[in-house]
Amino acid sequence: MRADEILQRMKSMSNPEAVAGMARFGINPKGTYGISLPTLRGMAKEIGKDHKLAQRLWSSGIHEARILAGMIAEPAKLTEDQIERWAADFDSWDVCDQCCSNLFDKSSLAYRKAVEWSRREEEFVKRAGFALMAALAVHDREADDSRFERFLPLIKRGSWDERNFVKKAVNWALRQIGKRDLQLNGLAIKTAKEIQKMDSKSARWIASDALRELTSKNVQGKLRARRG
Repeated sequence: MRADEILQRMKSMSNPEAVAGMARFGINPKGTYGISLPTLRGMAKEIGKDHKLAQRLWSSGIHEARILAGMIAEPAKLTEDQIERWAADFDSWDVCDQCCSNLFDKSSLAYRKAVEWSRREEEFVKRAGFALMAALAVHDREADDSRFERFLPLIKRGSWDERNFVKKAVNWALRQIGKRDLQLNGLAIKTAKEIQKMDSKSARWIASDALRELTSKNVQGKLRARRG
């Protein structure tokens, strides 16, 4: 299937009402058709993995085409130049998160980029750093706890950022790391309590929201059952 055929198909599925609804959730409406994620996943399954096609779709600048590109691109073929170019193009939280959780977290560059991007100033690149931490915490079940322990000081530092799309990703990363196992849960709770003491509205929100989940009976019960 050619890129222009896919783009034409997407255009025919345009839904202005859906675009307006997405905008209310902070999704950039520019170049957006309003196609749902389940529909895009169905298209990705139909197309299969195709790295060159993914690159062409990304170059279109169309919102949904970029999400689809992240679904069909091949992690093993990602170069550092490409991963940096795509991250620099992020202009909406959902493209950022989908790309990180469908593609970037499966790259050999994932852990390094999570660290590097968490220190960047660009809002969506910085978000991508913490979104990658969250995605890795969920998907890389074979990783040692030490890989995630190294993220906690970066999460603490990132909690100062008052920008909504950054602070929510910082919170996401902290919660997902704290739900991997009891050891990381304890360390994440300790980090959250340190963050809670900071003189920052953003930090206090991140900490209180994370502590609410990480100390809940539901999470504690699941972690203990998993260990048992």
